[in-house]
Amino acid sequence: MKLNGSQILAKVLIENNVDTIFGYPGGAVLNIYDALYEYQDQIKHYITAHEQGAAHAADGYARSTGKTGVVIATSGPGATNLVTGIATAYMDSVPMVAITGNVGTALIGRDSFQEVYIAGITMPITKHNFVVRKIEDLAPVLRSAFKIAQSGRPGPVLVDIPKDITAAVTDYTPHEAQTADKKSYIDGDNLAEIAKIINNAKQPVIFFGGGVKNSNAGEILKTIIKKANIPAAHTIMAAGVLRYDMPENLGMLGMHGSVVANKTVDNADVVITVGSRFSDRVALAPDKFAKKAVIIQIDIDRSEIGKNVNADYRIVGDAETVLGQLETLIDDNTHTEWFEKINSYRRDIPYSTGGDTLHPKEIMDILSEKAGEDGIFVTDVGQHQMWAAQYLHHVKSENFLTSGGLGTMGYGYGAAIGAAVGTGKSHVFHITGDGSFHMNMNEACTAVTYNLPVISVCLNNNALGMVRQWQTTFYGKRYSSSEPDRKTNYVKVAEGFGCKGYSCRNAEEFKAALDDAMASGGPAWIECIVDREERVLPMIPGGGTVDDIIYQ
Repeated sequence: MKLNGSQILAKVLIENNVDTIFGYPGGAVLNIYDALYEYQDQIKHYITAHEQGAAHAADGYARSTGKTGVVIATSGPGATNLVTGIATAYMDSVPMVAITGNVGTALIGRDSFQEVYIAGITMPITKHNFVVRKIEDLAPVLRSAFKIAQSGRPGPVLVDIPKDITAAVTDYTPHEAQTADKKSYIDGDNLAEIAKIINNAKQPVIFFGGGVKNSNAGEILKTIIKKANIPAAHTIMAAGVLRYDMPENLGMLGMHGSVVANKTVDNADVVITVGSRFSDRVALAPDKFAKKAVIIQIDIDRSEIGKNVNADYRIVGDAETVLGQLETLIDDNTHTEWFEKINSYRRDIPYSTGGDTLHPKEIMDILSEKAGEDGIFVTDVGQHQMWAAQYLHHVKSENFLTSGGLGTMGYGYGAAIGAAVGTGKSHVFHITGDGSFHMNMNEACTAVTYNLPVISVCLNNNALGMVRQWQTTFYGKRYSSSEPDRKTNYVKVAEGFGCKGYSCRNAEEFKAALDDAMASGGPAWIECIVDREERVLPMIPGGGTVDDIIYQ
């Protein structure tokens, strides 16, 4: 059949079971939006307040559902406004297809109105990107984009389509949905030898990251942990793969990880690392990381093997596949003495409650209780993010969404909207700080327009908390631009957007506000007053080791 480029785009989206997209219209994509009007019974489009919010919404949709997120923007500033969202997805291995319009092919390279070379701009932050110059290439390119985004280590793919291509007509032939190429092969050192090392270890530990979540390898990982009686620590991207109360779960590793996780890895004789790149927030001093241990690294991305920390044994392959084969070679075991030693590493971090402000742990405990095990939590970036990682009762990896790699302030509201749309859950909890919230509160209009049950919980310490914490500890309390002293009235602003608004100073007020917000079924803001002297602890300074842990 003969279709124009915009209709072909819609058809390929439908082919790939895409029924939800996020975006913002503009001149270069008017033909596409005309086609979306034609196919509105099959594809639901959500317009956000800003293209960055749309990109984060597609990201949150993908993380919470396991599907590929789709975002559309016009040329020029519309396309460049996607960059932060694309980079966020790239750093955290999130499958996304970003579709941008561009000026007509005859105008490309002439500094035309709203022309920008978005393919060049996004080349370092995409798995692949395409510029479509012939209408005959459009459908194959779009299909390739979906396959690439999902295959191997997931990530974003950009397709740039000039306006005349969206209007041109060619033959369209339906095609089956694209499926990911799963790297079921195993390439690297001998698994039998690695299993022998694990079986003979006296003080082993498993350290895992987001690759386990992306591979759906959580169940086989638990089987190995229980079978071989091995403790495990995780990155922030893997929070929830193991239940927070699982005895073998040591918690998060790294700069703001638990004392017991950091000390266990430091004293291990074997570290089995799965789906983690040893980022600088985990291996703060790479040359001193787990120096007593034989390090085994398993990752689907060959470029990550040994990149930051030298690995003694290296396996390239899908985590679920590798762990599945490794499990058959691992013996039943017990490590009673090792766990006794681990228990000696545990240390409680003191915190205060009561007074005129809420403590972050109180907030996270109350949220965990009220949300239950199906609650979805989405954070922005800063102190509140670390408190959420430390104190929430994580039970499902897909229910904790955060920008781990890029550390994007302003990520949370858009991502929470995407998660609310994708999962249809009765509540999605957006945890933010006053610094991050001022970057993205414009998306409240999106939540209100679509009546999405996003409850924003803002920990307001009237400061850029993490910046101020570093200035307190390392810069002699010289608070340069970290105390903006904003006068925002969150309740009034919320009501102006059409949200319910609350302000709380203690646990009882917060519980009452949360109950009322949840009962209302729509978007709400809850301001929680937090003392600006509260810090995220424990903390290992950049470049430090467990010997440098700050406890209080």
